[in-house]
Amino acid sequence: MRNMFIIAILLIGSIAAVNVQGEVVNNLNIQEKNVMKNQSEIYFAGGCFWGTEHFMKQIDGVTATQVGYANGNIDNPTYEQVCTDKTGFAETVKVKYDPQEVNLSLLIDLYFKTIDPTSLNRQGGDRGSQYRTGIYYTDEADSPIIQSAIKELSKKYSKPVLVEVKPLKNFYPAENYHQDYLDKHPDGYCHISPDLFDFARKANAPISYTKPDDATLRKKLTTEQYAVTQKNATEPAFHNEYWNEHRDGIYVDITTGEPLFVSTDKFDSGCGWPSFSKPIKKDIIKENVDTSHGMVRTEVRSKTGDAHLGHLFNDGPAELGGMRYCINSASLRFIPKEKMKEEGYAGYLYLLGK
Repeated sequence: MRNMFIIAILLIGSIAAVNVQGEVVNNLNIQEKNVMKNQSEIYFAGGCFWGTEHFMKQIDGVTATQVGYANGNIDNPTYEQVCTDKTGFAETVKVKYDPQEVNLSLLIDLYFKTIDPTSLNRQGGDRGSQYRTGIYYTDEADSPIIQSAIKELSKKYSKPVLVEVKPLKNFYPAENYHQDYLDKHPDGYCHISPDLFDFARKANAPISYTKPDDATLRKKLTTEQYAVTQKNATEPAFHNEYWNEHRDGIYVDITTGEPLFVSTDKFDSGCGWPSFSKPIKKDIIKENVDTSHGMVRTEVRSKTGDAHLGHLFNDGPAELGGMRYCINSASLRFIPKEKMKEEGYAGYLYLLGK
C-alpha cells in the first residue's frame, strides 16, 4: 500500500513538473514571438559588403546582419559567379533592427555616409555591377520612407543619385568566410573609413538622463513645477499649459529631459489635464499606491527623475487600451515636431508616424 502511495505521489509530481516545464517553454515561445514581432528588416547594397556589414552592426538597435547576394537572376549563386558580372546580383547586407530603438530613416541616413551615391557600379576601389548601390525592401510601407530620403539626398548633389530602390526579389546568404569578415580580420580590406565605424556607434547611443540635485531643481523649475514634481502637488484643471495642446511632438520630463509621452498617444479626456493612453516605454514610468485625500489611486512618477507626474486610471478609450495617464503639465516640457531634431530628439521622430 505504501509503495502504491509513493508511486502515486511520484506520478503526480511528474505530471506537475511536465506541466510547469510546458508552461515555461510556452512562455519562452511567446517571448520569442514577441521579440520577432518587434523586428524589421531592410537590405543595403553599398559596395563591398564586408565594410557595409561591419558599419551597420555598430548601430544601436541593429540586432543582426548577414552578407549575401540580392536581386539577381540565378539560384544559389557563388561568390565566383557573382564576380563574373553576369548574374545581376549586388553584394548586399541584410539588416534586422528593432524600430523601437532605431528607425529606418536614421539607418538610411547613416548608410548614405558610407557611399558615393552618384557613382555607377563602383565604390572605393571595387568595380562591377555587383558593387552598385541600392536599398531593397520587403515591406511596402518602407518604400515612401526610402524614396523621401533619396529625394532629400539628391538636393545635395549636382549629379544624379544612382542608388536604386526596389522590392527585394531574392537574397542568398554569402559563403561563411564572408560573414562578419572584419570581425575576424580587423585589418582586412574595407572601402569605408574606420572613423565612420566610430560615428555609427555614437549615432544613436542611448542618452543617459540624470536627476539634478535639489538646489539645481529649485533654480531650474518654476514654483509650480517644483511643487508638482517634488511635493506631489496638483495644478488646476483647464488652467495649465498642455491640456489643450494638439501639435505633433513629444513630452519630456521637466526635471531630466527624458522623453515620456508622444502626441500620437494623447487624447481629450475632458478632465482638464493632458491625458495619454500609454508612455513611450513602460519601464520609464513607475507606479505607486496613493492613499492621499481619502482615496486609493495609482500615482505615476518618472523612474529616472523620480518626479511626480500624475495618476493612472482605467477609464481611457477602449480602442487605445483602456488606460488614462492623467498628467500635470507642470511635470512636462513639450517639444514640437519641427524642433525635435534641433533639440536632440531626432531619434524619436518615428514615433509620430508622420
